[in-house]
Amino acid sequence: MFPTMIGTVVIAGIVGYLAERSGFTHNGFLQSIIICVGGAFVFYFVRLMFGFGFSSAGVNAIVSSIGALVIVPFHWRK
Repeated sequence: MFPTMIGTVVIAGIVGYLAERSGFTHNGFLQSIIICVGGAFVFYFVRLMFGFGFSSAGVNAIVSSIGALVIVPFHWRK
């Protein structure tokens, strides 16, 4: 369980960095990484509690990170 959580954080951080580097978001590197890690944590714990998600923990981390990047910034923009 612990290595899966650490892997989730690492993958989410990489996704946040790559999203900012590629121009997908314009939040800043640290903010994008924090958003991705937060979304990945939420989805990780939802998967533990309710048991639904994709078959791989890595795919869960990637999808939840991208979902968090899409939802959070657009929610606060005007």
